[in-house]
This record gives sequence, C-alpha cells and structure tokens, in this order.
Amino acid sequence: MAVVPDKVLILDNVVVLVNTNAAKPDTVEEPWRENLNMQMICRDCKEVPPNLVEEFSSGDMVCGSCGLVLGDRIVDTRSEWRTFSNDDQNNDDPSRVGDGANPLLNGSQLQTTIAFGNGGGAARDLHRAQNKATHDKATKALLAAYKEIGALCDAWHIPKNVSDTAKHLFKMVNDAGAFRGKSQDVVIAGCIFIACRQCGVPRTFREVFALTKVSKKEIGRIFKALEKFFAAQNLANAEKSIQAGGHLKEPTYVSTNSTKARELCIRYCSQLSLNPKTTAISEQLADKMGSVGALAGRSPLSAAAACIYFVSHLMGYPKSAKEISAVAGVSDGTIRTSYKLLEAEKDKLIDAEWLKVDKADINNLPKV
Repeated sequence: MAVVPDKVLILDNVVVLVNTNAAKPDTVEEPWRENLNMQMICRDCKEVPPNLVEEFSSGDMVCGSCGLVLGDRIVDTRSEWRTFSNDDQNNDDPSRVGDGANPLLNGSQLQTTIAFGNGGGAARDLHRAQNKATHDKATKALLAAYKEIGALCDAWHIPKNVSDTAKHLFKMVNDAGAFRGKSQDVVIAGCIFIACRQCGVPRTFREVFALTKVSKKEIGRIFKALEKFFAAQNLANAEKSIQAGGHLKEPTYVSTNSTKARELCIRYCSQLSLNPKTTAISEQLADKMGSVGALAGRSPLSAAAACIYFVSHLMGYPKSAKEISAVAGVSDGTIRTSYKLLEAEKDKLIDAEWLKVDKADINNLPKV
C-alpha cells in the first residue's frame, strides 16, 4: 500500500516528502498514585532535593544551606579503617576481632584449634601436630592454678573479686619465678589468705587450713614471705618509674593489716542468724573493747565470739557458747573466760543507747 505524503519541503535543492498523518505509536499513561516515600527536608529552606549534611562526629543531621539541625543520634555506618596500632604504650593492635585479652594469661592468646572429627587419620595427625606447635606449658600451669583457686573460693561462697585478686597475686609470683621450691598448694593458700584480707572478707589461718589442707604453720610462713615479696615488687616498680622519668604509679600490692574482731563479728552474726541491730552493736562493742583494754592480748577469734555472746544476751536474743563455738571455731570455755573479762567492765562498755532497744536489759547478762 502506497503512502501519500501531505507535505513537500525543498531544502538546498533537495525535495523532502513529509507524511504528518503517519500512524504514531500508542503510549499508555500510568495512573496517578501517591508517593509514600518519606523524605526529610529543611522546614526553613524547603529545598527539593534537600541539601542535607550528616555530621558523624557529633551524630547530627544538618541542613547545608542554613545550618538547622534536623536530627540527632545519627549512626555512622561507614567502615572504620583506623587500627589504633600506636595508641597504647606497647604498640600492639587491639583489634576488634575476637574476645578481649585476659590479663591473667601471657602471650597473644589468639589460637586456632583443628578438630579431626570424621576427617580420618590425616586430620588426626594434623590435629596432633598443631597441638604440639602451640603447646605452652607455662600457660597450662597457670590455667590449672586458676582452676584450683576458683574451686576453693567457690567452696567458701565468697565474692568473685576475691578469686580474681588471688589469681592476680599468683600470677605476680609466677611471672617473677619466686618460691620455686614451695609447693603450689602452699602458694595458692597464701594468695587466697591475702586476697580475703584485701577484699574486706578476712579469713583466719584455721579456716584456710580447713579449706586447703595446708598447715597453719605453713600458711603463716608463706604469708610473711609473700608480704615481703610484694613489698619488694612495689619498690622495684617505683624505682623503674623514677629512672624512666615518669610518674609514680599506684602500687600493684597494698599491704594488709591484721584481722580485727569487728570484721569477724559481721560474718559470725550472719551465720548465727542474728538481727542487724544486734550485729551493729556487736561491732560497736568490738571497737569499744579495744579502747577499754578489756580483752588485751586475746586473739580476734575469741574476742569476736565473746562480744557476740555478750551482746546476744544483752539484746534479748541469747546464743549459747556452744552455738557460737561451732561458728567461730573456739572452745566454749574460751568464750566464757573472755566473757568474764567483758562482764567485769560492763559499766564502761555498755552504751546507754543500746538499752533503749526493745528487749535490751542489762539484767539479761549471764551471771559469772
């Protein structure tokens, strides 16, 4: 079928035939629909598209034209290329990969374990070779000692900070290579004894002996030796800091004081299920007893037991000498003897405020 042109154009002596009635392709118009995409724009500038700037350093979304803050708490989702390789004193790289370093262990602590599972003989040989290559006897011995310290502290039901302190003390001894001839059980017993004192939950030689089966004599010896060793370590660290021209750091070990009767009263009263008021008065009596000198020369164990025996009867919640003896670990005869010394000084020891408490009466005290 021939197409008849409806226009004739002459351009530079060239005849061009134009058909304006030719069929045009069909175009389908999309129906109108609402744009549900949310877009943040500046309410002052109202620019479209908006000129927004994300300031990740401050976490703000800011209009680039007028400076209006449109949002806060912007999360930086970009990659972090910094490695922090030179930020600390040891110039190592605290990478974001893996678990945090354990300060109680030495080395990089980044290890790979090859499991042989169902891999056959070749995988088993590879597993053995890898274990031999990465085997560290020092770390294995430390882990065994830490496990024993944790088990002993758990048997006492004492706070975790005591266990961590004992492990830290043991690591200081192990790193210095001190007490090579001593049994590890003896060193562990001494570290636990010192850690209990440092954390405010002191235990007696008798209690440590019952827990670790190390004799009281050995515990006393290792305690004195450890005190000297840690004091020497503090002195050596201070001298190194002075020679390096730096500031004096806090000592890694703080010397402990002898156990006081007041500290034992709290624990013994708790085990005897005495009320908080009786416990508080027992502590006050233990402090007052030192100024009066009623039990001068007596051990803290017998002094604490006598104070509890005295106060429990005074406050109307009497505990027998046999009950207190089972908790304190001293004989009931020792408790009664110490009580006689307290009863002789009762006028100086008893505070008038104590007698205002319900059931409190000085006549409740057992007769000597």
